[in-house]
Amino acid sequence: NCYVEPVYTLDADIVVIASELPAIKDELINAGFSVEEFTHSLNARMPKSDLRIQFSVDPRYQDFVNDTTIRDVLGQQVPVASLANVVRGKVWAWSDERRRLSKRKKDELDLIRILEAYPDVRDLMPAEIRKQLELG
Repeated sequence: NCYVEPVYTLDADIVVIASELPAIKDELINAGFSVEEFTHSLNARMPKSDLRIQFSVDPRYQDFVNDTTIRDVLGQQVPVASLANVVRGKVWAWSDERRRLSKRKKDELDLIRILEAYPDVRDLMPAEIRKQLELG
């Protein structure tokens, strides 16, 4: 995320309007990306690149596209979900026990780092995350 100092990652998570996904898929394929389709996402990767791009159409995230600001991400000006929505998405990912523990721990660390940098989002954080910061 672009709200706190980045942790090295090989993926970019992008929320798109669900009805636009087929056109996005076609454009990616035409540009030479390999594409994998899942229930609520489309994953794309350029050959010989480690970067994975995940386009999410999970219904929970659809409203995020209406609440964005333009932010600098790796030198590019792009629309980014509001901080409150980034926190909501991270909480959903962190609490999803179907995900690998290592992925959930990365989301937990992201939540802690966001709360350290933006104490005003404290009320959006799960008690377990708040408690960790209180204990220091």
